[in-house]
Amino acid sequence: MSAQGPGADDGDDALRTRIVETVDGGSLAVQELGPPDGPPLLLLSGQANSHRWWSRVRDELAAEHRTISFDYRGTGGSSGVEVGDRDWSTSSFAADAALVLDALAVEQACVYGTSMGGRVAQMLALDHPEKVHRLALACTSPGGSLATERDAQVRRGLADPDWPGRREFVVGLFYSPDGAAEFGPGSPLLGDPTMTAAAAGAHLKASARHDACERLRDIDCPTLVLHGEEDVMVPTCNAPVLAEEISGARLALVPQGRHGFFEEFAWIVTPAILDFFAE
Repeated sequence: MSAQGPGADDGDDALRTRIVETVDGGSLAVQELGPPDGPPLLLLSGQANSHRWWSRVRDELAAEHRTISFDYRGTGGSSGVEVGDRDWSTSSFAADAALVLDALAVEQACVYGTSMGGRVAQMLALDHPEKVHRLALACTSPGGSLATERDAQVRRGLADPDWPGRREFVVGLFYSPDGAAEFGPGSPLLGDPTMTAAAAGAHLKASARHDACERLRDIDCPTLVLHGEEDVMVPTCNAPVLAEEISGARLALVPQGRHGFFEEFAWIVTPAILDFFAE
């Protein structure tokens, strides 16, 4: 389990925070936790989510690492430029990530990206390879012609206008039947409620337009690909494709894991991540 446990406070009071200004007039809210002189670990969260995505697993990651996160444009404490429908992309979010690392004087970091954050992590490793020491990609996909998208039933459930019904459906996408009751209440993975509809739509388009399939073989840092075996939000079959396309990548699948497997099964996943980064 995570150090904080299900339903715990997100621990923002313990975070070291700052604002990084962007060249186009935006601002990025940045958070750190862990020893300032520890090996840096950049955390990249899922679509339409702020740094609170990591709140249930961050303490364990920060025991030895200087963990770094930031709120994507349109989420949390970060600002536009509003709205980036035509401009925001996994590449632009990766450029923001590189800017954050520069602002913190971090030359190179381990990078852990989940869901859309895994797509952003791919682009960071491709567009800014000097910034990435080791790469962990969880519950994510390559995009483009190599990606397998969620099926029509999942898309209909995600589009349900009835929020209580949609919330129950989304909890089932993230957690196993046994885990839903324990991890569903207060889950930090179900979206940033402070986002505008326009910003949420821009995030959706940025994630959907991701396409690294022609470039994945150019990723040359050690890479670990992880996925839950029962993920239908981002179908599990995307994981072996990523592992095959990225030279030397390792693949780890977690039985019973769904889209939030990295939180529900943190007692398995987090040690595996830390061991990989420590090599």
